[in-house]
Amino acid sequence: MTEYRAGCHPSIPIALQKFASGPRITVRRDGPPKPDGACVVYWMQRTQRGLNNAAADCAVNVANELGLPLLVYFSAISNFPGANLRHYVFLNQGLPDIEADLAERNISFVVRRPPDNSLDKLLEEVNAAILIGDENPCREPERWRRVVAKRLRIPFWTIDADVVVPSNLFPKAQYAAYVLRPKLYRELPSYLHPLKNPKAQHAWKRPKKFDSFPVTDDITAGWKKFDRTVGPVDGFTGGPREARKRLQFFVQHLLPDYDEQRNQPTMDGSSRLSPYLHFGHIGPTEIALAVDAAAKKNSSLKEARDSFFNELLVWRELAVNFVKYTPNYDSAECAEPWARQSLAEHARDRREWSYTLEQLERGETHDELWNASQLQMVHFGWMHNYMRMYWGKKILEWSRDPATAFAHAVALNDKYELDGRDPSGYAGIAWAIVGKFDRPWFDRPIFGKIRYMSAVSTGKKFDSQGYIAKVRQHADSGTLW
Repeated sequence: MTEYRAGCHPSIPIALQKFASGPRITVRRDGPPKPDGACVVYWMQRTQRGLNNAAADCAVNVANELGLPLLVYFSAISNFPGANLRHYVFLNQGLPDIEADLAERNISFVVRRPPDNSLDKLLEEVNAAILIGDENPCREPERWRRVVAKRLRIPFWTIDADVVVPSNLFPKAQYAAYVLRPKLYRELPSYLHPLKNPKAQHAWKRPKKFDSFPVTDDITAGWKKFDRTVGPVDGFTGGPREARKRLQFFVQHLLPDYDEQRNQPTMDGSSRLSPYLHFGHIGPTEIALAVDAAAKKNSSLKEARDSFFNELLVWRELAVNFVKYTPNYDSAECAEPWARQSLAEHARDRREWSYTLEQLERGETHDELWNASQLQMVHFGWMHNYMRMYWGKKILEWSRDPATAFAHAVALNDKYELDGRDPSGYAGIAWAIVGKFDRPWFDRPIFGKIRYMSAVSTGKKFDSQGYIAKVRQHADSGTLW
């Protein structure tokens, strides 16, 4: 079995090669579909939506070409690394939307939970002819895909459905935004266009007594070893419909002032779509098209669009590239040589303040601005992006070494953020703590040549006291202002 870029292997039937071609598809197990297969299965994991999903579209096209029905399978995993009740409630809220959207496309949706969620068993039960999946560059999900590819006896393709420009077009790590930006924008016209959302021509007939978990039920019910210490938040409701509501609100009401308000943590000026992007409840293509359409309709929005595209496209897809090509993306070992050397030269510098992970988690430091950012994450499941930078910088300053700082930042981010356990989070932490994607700055204690941020300078750029007051005021309700 050989993994290869689609469109370059003769064992794929000619009729399917038109669907398997292009950099968005990776053929993880080649060969023709099972001759007596009864359906096509799309194993949905990262891209949790029924519409505007390139992986679903590919699966529909393959199924229609083969004259077979399509079944979408979602397997709930009780021990997903770092996941807890907060994350799963948000995920659970999206399942009814997914089922409804797929039904509109004549596609059946099957959900299973442990211990009856074996992918191999499902494929055997339904007699799958071919398996389609989505991509996830993070370490453990990528390992699962490689294991599945080795174990299967049917073809297995994965689709890079959660970036606008396929990540395979950049075959090595891009070390800075200014390096990726021109390359990405050159490719953008080829990929920034609406998806077609084709319908399946054949309906799948569910066998009697076929097991599928009801999407409106609590998917975590009965999980004894599951982490329930972090509860859900009221400020965000999961699901593609909620994601589209937020997108519409952002475009209509916030985009005109995006440049001025996006770095103001006391305002509702950013898109707040990152949790939905993380779970795949909405894709970057749909978001970018909506913003671009608004700018084409109103030329005064072009600067806001360009600024937003820099975040949504350049920095987000740089983060995917970073995780894809950097094995140690979630540790200080991902630092560039200049940063590693500079931090090592200051390893024994005196720390005026030092805090344990538990103290950081509770927001018990001398810095009220930092405490507010930590509490925003704990109580709301989201932290304003400008505060995330400051938050990471201070953890470096207050930890005994960069490795400890990085580990603490990852632990807190992944535990409390709805968009935790995500390439963008790891890239942001790497930027803050080890200067990833940045350049050397003036040498100073502890930080070395890593960019420094102080409470005084940061607090002057927005109403920091107002931010602190708002976080405390809204903490009990868990509802963002």
